[in-house]
Amino acid sequence: MDPAFWHQKWHNGELGFHLPQVHPLLQRYLGELSLKAGQTLFLPLCGKTLDIGYLLEQGYSVIGAELSGKAVTDLFASLNRQPEITPWQGGKRYRQGDLTVFQGDIFLLTPDDLPAVDAIYDRAALIALPDTLRARYARHLQTLTHKARQLLITLEYDQQQMAGPPFSVDQEEVETRYGDHYRVTSLSRKMILDHEPVFREKGLSALYENAFLLD
Repeated sequence: MDPAFWHQKWHNGELGFHLPQVHPLLQRYLGELSLKAGQTLFLPLCGKTLDIGYLLEQGYSVIGAELSGKAVTDLFASLNRQPEITPWQGGKRYRQGDLTVFQGDIFLLTPDDLPAVDAIYDRAALIALPDTLRARYARHLQTLTHKARQLLITLEYDQQQMAGPPFSVDQEEVETRYGDHYRVTSLSRKMILDHEPVFREKGLSALYENAFLLD
């Protein structure tokens, strides 16, 4: 996607992808990652998700990557944290204690920029990207994190009924993007269209939310 598209979304407050609560699937399946207190999760394209505060409360360190500077400043403000801001090659690094967010182009991040990553939590990153970028993103994520295990949440629907984003990513595509280096386990698949009237209004006849463990 053109970065200007997402900057405009944040500028206009068009944040349908931002949940007003911690994601229930994160709460349900976080234990599948078998993390210990103090270990580090990487959240790509994290926005200002409330999931970050939840993960910090559980005793984990969090590293995020996010294009929008407004999203990052809103995130730290919501957590009542005053970050130290320093430059990196793709933008600005915001850091305070056990939370670091790289604001800028995720594709400019290198493994040397990150400390050891113990797990990835991808709630709305893969599905935010068009097909032309998803393969590149999946390869880059594996390189960045040295193939850290992953909790991945996707949406699945008939792509002909809606252009996206968010885009439809089913289990077959997850296997295609990650199956060479991960065992892909389906944790859940649930029809959610009745709880998402906006998507029905956009023409969808079915909408599934999927959770996968990649290890």
